[in-house]
Amino acid sequence: TEQDEELRDLWRCREDVREDLHRARHRLGKFLLRRGRMFRGCKHRWGTRHMTWLRQQRFESTTAQSTMDSYLLSIEQLEERLHQLEVKLDEQAVLEPYREPVAALRCFRGIDTVSAIGLIAELHTFARFESPRRLMAYVGLVPSEHSSGGDRRLGGITCAGNRHARRLLIEAAWHQRHRPVLSLPLKRRREGQPARVIAIADRAQERLHARWVRMSARGKPHNKVVVAMARELVGYLWAALKSDREVTAHEA
Repeated sequence: TEQDEELRDLWRCREDVREDLHRARHRLGKFLLRRGRMFRGCKHRWGTRHMTWLRQQRFESTTAQSTMDSYLLSIEQLEERLHQLEVKLDEQAVLEPYREPVAALRCFRGIDTVSAIGLIAELHTFARFESPRRLMAYVGLVPSEHSSGGDRRLGGITCAGNRHARRLLIEAAWHQRHRPVLSLPLKRRREGQPARVIAIADRAQERLHARWVRMSARGKPHNKVVVAMARELVGYLWAALKSDREVTAHEA
């Protein structure tokens, strides 16, 4: 619908700003590194302490100081733009027809409002996918195949389809490597949600963490393990957003 297209445009605008912010931070970091300025206050970059340190940097040369000020101003402007766009996405998330699917997706670990509305914006509706395998193929998380005659050879994932949704799913999968717990933010997100959806989200936590432990113990690279977890996560999301009748018919 036109409403879906407008939401997707808003979401992709947010994605463009996020990428611009990443590039702007990278440019400032390299500028400071060339001049021997390195932040050692903590391990985390671009937080409150790091930004305070950046604002305190001064150079004797007016040219270097102008460069520093310009880079820093660009970052601050992009951060504000990103914040404003996320506020707009939060407002859309509580409106129909997005309120119910966004609330269901937020029951899963690693998926909050921005990620949930992003998945809805990119996929529109999960109802158009007859099975989770079709959805996995659409987001490019299935293995590529190079078969000839009786030989079947599987390669890396196809990376076909929607790259935005694939990135969100992989980011969510990274959270599943931790031991299954019910954190306070997750508990609050689940308040008032259907018991069926919460049960599916709990099973996803347990199974995906077990997959991380099992595959990591076998020496598999972490990136490959997370992609496998993201592919399996797609099935749980599909089940959570489909009705009981549709899920039962698929299993049959």
